[in-house]
Amino acid sequence: MSDVTILGLGQMGLTLADLLLKAGRTVTVWNRTPGKSDALSARGGRVATSPAEAAAASPIVLLIVYDDAAAEAVLTAQDVHTALADRLVVNLGTTGPDAARRFGELVTRAGGRYLDGAIQAAPSQMGQPDTPIFVAGPLTAYAQAEPVLKVLGGNLVHLGERIDAAAFTDLATLSYVYGAYAGFLHGARIAESVGVDVAAYGKLVRDISPSFGAFFAHQGGVIQSGDFTVSESPLRISISAIDRILKTSRDLALNDQVPAILDGWLKAAEGEGLADAELAALIKVLRR
Repeated sequence: MSDVTILGLGQMGLTLADLLLKAGRTVTVWNRTPGKSDALSARGGRVATSPAEAAAASPIVLLIVYDDAAAEAVLTAQDVHTALADRLVVNLGTTGPDAARRFGELVTRAGGRYLDGAIQAAPSQMGQPDTPIFVAGPLTAYAQAEPVLKVLGGNLVHLGERIDAAAFTDLATLSYVYGAYAGFLHGARIAESVGVDVAAYGKLVRDISPSFGAFFAHQGGVIQSGDFTVSESPLRISISAIDRILKTSRDLALNDQVPAILDGWLKAAEGEGLADAELAALIKVLRR
C-alpha cells in the first residue's frame, strides 16, 4: 500500500505528486488519459489503471480534477464505492458548495471520510511555507490529512466541520481576487490612456499589496465585530476618492462601470448617514 493516492494529473495534480515524492512519500496516481504518469512512474510513482484501483491503494486519496462533473465521474466510477471504505478522500479541486455536500454524503455512504478543500495558489506556488490551502470537514479527518497537506502548502487552514465551508470561502476569496483584478484593469486603462507605463503601474500595485492586505484584514475584523467606529479610514474619504476616479474616467472617455458601482454604493452609504463611520460600514449597504 502507498501513502497517498492522487486522482487527476493536470498541472496541479502533477505538482502535488512531485512534491510528495520529493518528501519521501509513496504515491499512487491515476489519470483519465494515459501518458501523464510516465515521468512519475520513472521516479517511483505507482500507476493505477482505474480510479477504484487507485483509491484502494492508499489510506489518503487526493482528488484534484477539473470540475464538479469530473469529480463526480471519478467518485461514481465502477467499483470506486467499494474502494472508498476506510479511505480519507480530500477533494482539492474546484468544487461548489452543493457538490461539496453531495460528495461528502457519497464518500460517507461508502464507509469513507471526506474533507473538502480549495487551493489558493498556482502550481508554481505550491509547497511553500505561505501556500494557502483551505479544508473543511471532521476534525479527526483533518488530523489524519494534515501531515500530507503540510507538504503541499504551509498555510493550511481548517475552516471547521461544516463540509461546504471551504467551497464558500473559496468563492469569497475569488470574489476579492476578481474584484481586485477588475480594479487593476480599470487602473491600467487610466494609465495607458495618458501614457503612463503600465508595467511600472503593475509593479506599484505589487509593492502596495501587502499594506492593503493588512488593511483588508482589519476591515474584516471590524465587520465581524459590528463596531463601525472610525479606526483606520472614515467612509467619507472614499466617497470623494471614488468620485474623482469616476469623473476622471468619464473625462478620458473610459469604461466607467467599476467606479460607477462603487460610487453608487458609497453614495447610498452617505445617504444612510454612514459617511463618518469606518469604511467597513459599507457592508451595511450590501446587506440590504
